[in-house]
Amino acid sequence: MLKKNYTPVTEFILLGLTDRDELQPVLFVVFLVIYLITVIGNMTMILLIRSDSKLDTPMYFFLTHLSFVDVCYSTTVTPQMLINFLSKRKTISFIGCLMQFHFFISLVITDYYVLTVMAYDRYVAICKPLLYGSKMSRRTCFSLVAAPYIYGFANGLAQTMLMLHLSFCGPNEINHFYCADPPLIVLACSDTYVKETAMFVVAGFNLTCSLTIILISYIFIFTAILGIHSAEGRHKAFSTCGSHLMSVTIFYGTLFCMYLRSPSETSVEEGKIVAVFYIFVSPMLNPFIYSLRNKDVKKAIREFIQKKYFVK
Repeated sequence: MLKKNYTPVTEFILLGLTDRDELQPVLFVVFLVIYLITVIGNMTMILLIRSDSKLDTPMYFFLTHLSFVDVCYSTTVTPQMLINFLSKRKTISFIGCLMQFHFFISLVITDYYVLTVMAYDRYVAICKPLLYGSKMSRRTCFSLVAAPYIYGFANGLAQTMLMLHLSFCGPNEINHFYCADPPLIVLACSDTYVKETAMFVVAGFNLTCSLTIILISYIFIFTAILGIHSAEGRHKAFSTCGSHLMSVTIFYGTLFCMYLRSPSETSVEEGKIVAVFYIFVSPMLNPFIYSLRNKDVKKAIREFIQKKYFVK
C-alpha cells in the first residue's frame, strides 16, 4: 500500500561492484581500458567494412550493426560507472536512471535479434547458396536490420512506461552498477505485479525466441555442412559461421548463467559479475573474434595498413 504522505525519490545511489574504497581506482583503470578497447575495436571494424568494397556483403553489413549496437549498449553503462568509481556520492538522477534503463533494455534486445539475423544470413548462404543473391538483396538486408531496432526500442519504451507507473519513496540505493530491472523493482513502494510479470515475459520470450531461431538455423547449417563430401569444403563452410557461433556462445552463455542461477544470498553479487561479462567482455571480444578468425577481415586490415603506412 502506497503511503499518502511521501517524498518521491529524485535520485538513486548506485552501490556498484564493491564498496571497498581501495579498489575503486583500480576498477576505474580496468573498465576504462576495457571500454576504450571496445569502442576502438568496434569502430575500427565498422570503418574497415565501410571502406573496403570487398566487404560489401550482407554478412559484413550485419556485422557493422552488431558492432554499432555493442558500442551503444556498453556506452549506456560505462561512462556513469567510471564517474562513480571516482565519486564519493555515486548518484544518478531519477530521469538519468530511467534513460539508462530504457536504452540498455532496447539495445540488448536489439543485440539479440541482430545476432539472430546474422544466423539466418549464414543459413541462407550455406544451405541455399544459389538463391543467396536474390534472398539477401539490399532491400531485404535493410529490412532485416531495421526490424531489431524497431522491435528492441518498442520493447524498451514499453518497459520504461511500466517503470514510470511505479512510485519510489525511499530507500534509493540500487544494489548494482547500473539501473537494472530487479534492483529497481525492489525499491518501489507501489504494487509491482504488472511490471514484474512484464519483465519475466519479455525477457523469457525474447531470449527463447531469438535463441530458438539461431539454434534451428545452425541445425540446418550443420546438416548441410556434414553433407559436403570434401574436408576442404566442410572447413570453408564452417569457417564462414565460426565467428558468429563463438559470439553467440559467449553472449547467450553469460545470459543463461544469469537467469538460471538458483536463488541464494550471494545471487545479487554473482549477478553483477555475470553482467560484467555480457555488458563489457562480450562487446570487447567481438571485433577480435571476427578479425582473428576471418580471412577477409585480416586481408582487409593488411591492405589498409599497407595503403596507410607503406604506400606513398
